[in-house]
Amino acid sequence: MTVTVTVLIPAKTAENTQTTQYTATGVTTIIDKFTATNYSASAATISVNLVTSGGSAGNANLITKTKTLQPSEVYTFPEIVGQVLLPSGFISTIAGTASAINIRASGREVT
Repeated sequence: MTVTVTVLIPAKTAENTQTTQYTATGVTTIIDKFTATNYSASAATISVNLVTSGGSAGNANLITKTKTLQPSEVYTFPEIVGQVLLPSGFISTIAGTASAINIRASGREVT
């Protein structure tokens, strides 16, 4: 068994459409950190899904729903940290506003 510490989602702006941000391709993934920062001048929301292989993002796998971040607020998603994605599972997000929230995630991939 090999464990590799890696950036799962490099820092980027979250889209305002449901978007797959990371897929556990051929590995089991442990999420160690997931951060969102609202860099806009207005409150903005973000939702995060952890989806199993063969599934699609929806209410059944919604982990955080429309989390409101105030201007300049940073949130570290304790409800996501420590979660495990089995092979082909994925992280999907949707921001309520385009060009408002940056995200980044890191973790461990196990093969």
